[in-house]
Amino acid sequence: MKNIKVAAPAKINLTLEVLNKREDGFHNIKSIMQAISLYDYLSFSAEMSDNVQISLVGNCENIPYDSKNLVYKAADLFFQSTGISAKLDVYIEKNIPVEAGLAGGSTDAAATLFALNELFDRPLMKDSIENLCASLGSDLNFCLNGGTAICTGRGESTIKIATPDLDVTLVKPLGFGISAKEAYTKFAAMSDEEKAVPNNTEKISESFDSSLLYNSLEKAVINDYPELLEIKKCVPDSMMSGSGPTFFMLKPISPVRFDKTRFLTIENLKSISDGVKIIS
Repeated sequence: MKNIKVAAPAKINLTLEVLNKREDGFHNIKSIMQAISLYDYLSFSAEMSDNVQISLVGNCENIPYDSKNLVYKAADLFFQSTGISAKLDVYIEKNIPVEAGLAGGSTDAAATLFALNELFDRPLMKDSIENLCASLGSDLNFCLNGGTAICTGRGESTIKIATPDLDVTLVKPLGFGISAKEAYTKFAAMSDEEKAVPNNTEKISESFDSSLLYNSLEKAVINDYPELLEIKKCVPDSMMSGSGPTFFMLKPISPVRFDKTRFLTIENLKSISDGVKIIS
C-alpha cells in the first residue's frame, strides 16, 4: 500500500480581463491569478490491481464522490495515460468553498495528477502533467504551479511572476454559487462598450497596485444578486474572484462584520508563492 497526502491551494484573480470568444466556445482571457493560503487536503492510498478502481470519500456534502468529480476524472486520466492499473482510495478534506470562483475543484484535480505521479514514481514528465491539466480545465495549470502568474488563452497558459506580499480576506454569500457558464453567458450579452478592458493585467504585472484590481465578470453578474451588491457597497475596494460569487479584499480582517447566517467570511489569509505540495 502506498500513501501520500497533498495540500491544494485556492486561487483568486487579481485581474480577470475577458477578451474575444474562441471557436471552441471558450473565451480568451488575460488574468493574474494568485494562490492563497486556503487549502483542501487530499489523502491517497493505492495498491496495484488487475483493474483500475477509484473510490472517493470526504467531509463535504456539496460535492459528488463519483465520476462527476474532477478528482475522479483526473485519476482516471492518469491511469489511462500511464497504463498503470491500481486500486485507489482518496479522502478529500474540503476547506475551499464550492462553486465560489476560487478553483476548488480545479486545484483538487491538479493535486490528484501531481500526487499520483509522485505515488507511482513519476512515470510522467512535467510537460505531460501540464497537458493533462489543460485537457481537464482552464485553471488546473495555474493551480498545479501556484504562486502568482499571468494566465492567458482560456487560462491554461501560465507565466510565473513575483508574488506580492498580500493579506487576503474572503467573503462568500451563502446558499448559492455562480457557474462559469452563467457568468460568461451574461458577459456575452453585454455591450461592446461594457466589455472593453483597461489592460490592467499588463499594468499590475509590472508594478503591483491594488487600484488595478479588475474583473470583467463582476460587471456581468453583480446586478443580478443583491448579496454581491451588498458586499461591494460595504467594501467598495473588494473584488469578485473568477466567476464568483466570492469577493476578496486585500486586508487581514474585514472592515465590516457580515451576517454569519448569510455570508461566510474567511480572514487572515496570505498570498503564497507555491502551488500543490506534499504534506506527508
